[in-house]
Amino acid sequence: MSDEKQIRERLAKHLDSGEAFMPVTEMLKKISFEDINMRPGNLPYSLYELFYHVVFTQKDIVKFTCSDDYTEPKWPDYYWPKEKICKQQAEWETLKAEYTTDRERLKNFLLDEENKLTQPVKNGKNEQTLLREVMLVIEHTAYHTGQMLVLLRLLNLH
Repeated sequence: MSDEKQIRERLAKHLDSGEAFMPVTEMLKKISFEDINMRPGNLPYSLYELFYHVVFTQKDIVKFTCSDDYTEPKWPDYYWPKEKICKQQAEWETLKAEYTTDRERLKNFLLDEENKLTQPVKNGKNEQTLLREVMLVIEHTAYHTGQMLVLLRLLNLH
């Protein structure tokens, strides 16, 4: 197996889940719909708000990386939910499905050797390579995964 293929597969593994933290999909199984909007311990966000932010940011990076029709969303307005409360379970289920779908799209794009790791992505400039964009998704998700875990602990769900 080539070094580049090993790098792609390692990155894909980290997109699925980290080796040093609980995967987001496992965390989501630990919280009921009734608890996703709670803000314990004076935290300025709920699990719903954090997860929305992770999903939207990931979606933006995937579109930036993989799509021909990318338009940059306004920061920070679109990156956090307008409504601080998720009122319908169907909306929550859709958000979880988008997380998985976008993650798989990026993973498949990464594993396709036609897409060069160190070349600028479709909508990128010099330093905005596939490698950089995948690392951004991994790092951003890991950062907020830690926050979500603290939130679950404060809710006595972990």
